[in-house]
Amino acid sequence: MKLTELLERLEYERVQGNIDIEVTDIVNDSRKVSEGCLFLCIKGAVSDGHKYAEEVAGKGAKVLVVQDDVQVPADVTVIKVADSRYAMALIAAAWYGHPAEKLKVIGITGTKGKTTTTYMIKSILEAAGHKVGLIGTIEAIIGDRVIPACNTTPESTAIQKYFAEMVDIGCDCVVMEVSSQGLMLHRTAGFTFEIGIFTNLEPDHIGPAEHESFEDYLRCKAMLFKQCRHGIFNADDAHLPAILEGHTCDVETYGFSEKADFRASEAKLVSKPGYLGIAYHVTGKRNFFVEIDIPGKFSIYNSLAAIAVCDYFGVDEEKMIAALKKAKVKGRIEMIKVSDEFTLMIDYAHNAMSLESLLTTLKEYDPGRLVCVFGCGGNRARSRRFEMGEVSGKYADFTIITSDNPRFEEPEAILEDIETGMKKTDGKYIKIIDRKEAIAYAIHHGQPGDVIVLAGKGHEDYQEICGVKHPMDERVLIREILAEDKA
Repeated sequence: MKLTELLERLEYERVQGNIDIEVTDIVNDSRKVSEGCLFLCIKGAVSDGHKYAEEVAGKGAKVLVVQDDVQVPADVTVIKVADSRYAMALIAAAWYGHPAEKLKVIGITGTKGKTTTTYMIKSILEAAGHKVGLIGTIEAIIGDRVIPACNTTPESTAIQKYFAEMVDIGCDCVVMEVSSQGLMLHRTAGFTFEIGIFTNLEPDHIGPAEHESFEDYLRCKAMLFKQCRHGIFNADDAHLPAILEGHTCDVETYGFSEKADFRASEAKLVSKPGYLGIAYHVTGKRNFFVEIDIPGKFSIYNSLAAIAVCDYFGVDEEKMIAALKKAKVKGRIEMIKVSDEFTLMIDYAHNAMSLESLLTTLKEYDPGRLVCVFGCGGNRARSRRFEMGEVSGKYADFTIITSDNPRFEEPEAILEDIETGMKKTDGKYIKIIDRKEAIAYAIHHGQPGDVIVLAGKGHEDYQEICGVKHPMDERVLIREILAEDKA
């Protein structure tokens, strides 16, 4: 591809060399450099691509895109930009032929609810005849291909590659999670979202490697609404006025508020052995009853956002009702049928805030007992262990403390830290290091009316020990336990 075509929508300075040349590839990893490629010097958290300028030129890179000065041979073209990450997003979009312009891109941002809402939207739009791609925390879905995710929002080069592949197989829209980090690092620059959705905002992702403050976190979330045509917002969130500041999109709202465009009323919990759900009446721009097989008030918010999106697409109510009833998300309050007497579910809650939200939601169903099985990851903040132990001790009737991803720590030490938090409460508990044994204990000691939640692993299908990811899917463990019981 011609370099001039790649630079078409970019503000830049030609420091040296010729821009009327062919580029064979675009890369930002010095290990992937090939003859005639364009190399993007990216300043990352761990490494600075500018340090490799001379090395990649020696390997055959013909163009370097930089934001700092570099010294390379005169026959290498050097393009200087204000921000090489932003430039990478625009160059990637051009390299893949601006695929987002052939798709309706739906982006979802917020602290919670992004993952479930993406799957709900995909489910309804597909029921209405659309071919929908998905990019999110768990995976990217391109037709029949499922690609496990490393980041909630991938790097811009990966996003554009996914978009191009979606266009190639006939997708007409894509729904994706948009993290604050993704927005801050310009991973979603270079195209316009058809729809942007704001779910909610709570303090999260604040620290040295993420956002310097809550204000910065909010500012980054709000960037989406300067990059979309139509915005759909949670009317009940206290931070909505700040999120809307400077927005350039049309505005629609959802929630329980009388002012919301899509409102929920007459909400009721639905509960029977092995099943928890919620039902409510949609009013405002649409008028119908809906039942969802995912428990909790937040399921109402997530589904209202999905309904607002599908209203924008003109989907009829029967298709919305049927699709929402079927919508499931791996590892997000995912119910696994093991008994007619009690309910078992898997959820990704892996910090104190998400665990408290999960347990308080399940308490509303007035279970016989609420049983929580969880552990904490090794080589992470010890404070998380104390906090999660305290939360489970406070809200669960019985806790089974077990192993999560111990990484390079001793599992026993992690369990002891969780126990420290537990001891601040009156909560009853037992420690069982082996996760399969812990799950078996929960199943074998399940009582009528119990709700048992396996928290922390969610969609993960591995357990990381000493740098090695060993296969471990809780769904598989449950099947093995039930099979062993029958043997």
